[in-house]
Amino acid sequence: MSGSSDTPWQLSDLFRADVVGDAAVLCAANPASAGWRYVSFATIEARAGTTIEIDTGTSELAVVPLAGRFELTSDGHHFELHRNDVFSGPGSVAYVPPGESLSITITEQTTLAIGGAPADPVYPTRLITGESIRTEIRGGGAARRQVTHLLAPPLEAHRLILYEVLVPRGSWSGWPPHCHDGHDGSPYLEETYYFEHRPETGFGIHRNFRERDGLDDVFVAPHRSLVTVPAGYHSTAASPGSHMYFLNYLAGDLEHDQRRTPPCFDERYTWIDGHWDDDPMILPLSVTD
Repeated sequence: MSGSSDTPWQLSDLFRADVVGDAAVLCAANPASAGWRYVSFATIEARAGTTIEIDTGTSELAVVPLAGRFELTSDGHHFELHRNDVFSGPGSVAYVPPGESLSITITEQTTLAIGGAPADPVYPTRLITGESIRTEIRGGGAARRQVTHLLAPPLEAHRLILYEVLVPRGSWSGWPPHCHDGHDGSPYLEETYYFEHRPETGFGIHRNFRERDGLDDVFVAPHRSLVTVPAGYHSTAASPGSHMYFLNYLAGDLEHDQRRTPPCFDERYTWIDGHWDDDPMILPLSVTD
């Protein structure tokens, strides 16, 4: 499923939310639209002066700034979140557990992501920033990318796992392809991919596949779009003209520290680990008799 729907989403379709002011849902998914059990997600654009009130109910929520500035208040906690854009540096995340109410006050034009999943009220409201968020370089060759562990072990949550990834133009991410849909020995996790590109004319190509089950879905992912991963192995490529950013929200059967369980990789392609620069193609190819 590609996340940009022809039917406009309202924030109240996804969360127990009230909006005073001007806020638009750019793209979204929930269990009903995606055909899964856990993850609800939305990217929201809001003007200064807008207030968004959300009751978490039985879900834990994570809020990520993408651009702009806003204040978040929840049961005695008050945080200010700011970001120039997703390409200016690693992000931060505000975590709010079930059973709380949060208020988001937009102080300048803002784009933010919010997502949640059913959870127990185990972990406290907090703002996660800076050195507590691990960043690493993965892959190599044409699949070298930066991965930021926004909300992944040892950072605590019941079900939610968040990553954001920067992919240089013309490069791949998620290579070798991996799955986490409960098949081939993998854990069950649902996942959303929210995309941005610099410049905005760029796009990504995303594939969900498992040929033996007849699954082979390929999506074009333009700027500020969403793709869901309900099943299958998957990987993503950036068009040659733009750098690519994507934000992942995951949740499923893994709970608490089990969230560190790795996915399953497609064994046809794992040979490339440690061999990223082997067998280069030198152009132009020479002509021989």
